[in-house]
Amino acid sequence: MRIYILIAAVAATVTFLLTPLARWIATKAGAYTAVRDRDVHSVPTPRLGGLAMLGGLAAAFALASQTPFLEPIFEESGSTAWGVILGAALVCLIGVVDDIWDLDWMIKLVGQVLAAGVMAWQGVQLISVPIAGLTIGSSRMSLFATVLVIVVAMNAVNFVDGLDGLAAGVIAIGGTAFFGYTYLLTQASNPQSYASLASLVVAALVGVCIGFLPFNFHQSRIFMGDSGSMLIGLTMAAGAIIVTGNIDPERVSGGQALPTYLPMLLPMAVLILPLLDMTMAVIRRISQGKSPFHPDRRHLHHRLLSIGHTHRRAVLVMYLWTAVVAFSAAALVRFAWQDVLIGSGIASAIALVLTLGPLRGRVQSPKPVKHAL
Repeated sequence: MRIYILIAAVAATVTFLLTPLARWIATKAGAYTAVRDRDVHSVPTPRLGGLAMLGGLAAAFALASQTPFLEPIFEESGSTAWGVILGAALVCLIGVVDDIWDLDWMIKLVGQVLAAGVMAWQGVQLISVPIAGLTIGSSRMSLFATVLVIVVAMNAVNFVDGLDGLAAGVIAIGGTAFFGYTYLLTQASNPQSYASLASLVVAALVGVCIGFLPFNFHQSRIFMGDSGSMLIGLTMAAGAIIVTGNIDPERVSGGQALPTYLPMLLPMAVLILPLLDMTMAVIRRISQGKSPFHPDRRHLHHRLLSIGHTHRRAVLVMYLWTAVVAFSAAALVRFAWQDVLIGSGIASAIALVLTLGPLRGRVQSPKPVKHAL
């Protein structure tokens, strides 16, 4: 466990130290998020935070490859471990180009598919799903399923990245629960060694998000931009795909049966708010005859603001719901589902009271925005 904490700490430290440099690059390149009608920030803000996050992720993997405990992972997986960094670097580069020049959504989607395909080619591929021993029958279907999962995860995180600190905090909280899931599952399925590529990926991801948050929480000094949101979405998907392929249902029993037969439950729980927000947005826009990527001001975080929450409180409410869902799902690896159901029900009731209760404050008219630095 200590080595994973060290990996997360290194990722956080390097990201923290590189973020001012990323902000400087963004200001020189003119990579600003302008103030639009649907936005909640009041001044144009630099948005190349993904560069610092990529640096933190790469540093964590470089350290892990040199530690005796985790070095065997890199030897056994071949190019798979470095394939995560390669895919992250490629999608970050696409995001940087988009952050500077605002790519057409179709071009960006092609870039996402390319990055996902490269990572799959390096071995991060969804081959089997341990639900009644289901195995994907063909290499083409495996590649398609892998790319689909990664692209959906990237866009889900991108959709929810609308308030200061929201995406980074949601992934940090959900990723912490996901790490506990992968670590405990590794203990159960492989008692000889607790080293796990999935745990490494998620620990580094959590560290990256934590290191970026001090600069990104309201009032944000820099946004992660598409270079960051797509990077953390891809990395989260990579962890989900890796842990799914490494679960052997025959070696896990008892109270762990449910998470074993539903291996994608935790990754979906981590991304539940982004996935819900994205699904609602796509349905809403298509029903109105618009492109699924057409922007609007009806995301979940916009709705929290509209019922009276302040910017910070809306973010904290989203954090709370992420924690309730993600840690409830992670608890299934240790506790009976009946106990988890009771605990999650109580936690959900408390979260609902805090979301809709008297802490909301009064609904205020939007403040006038400033369109210049």
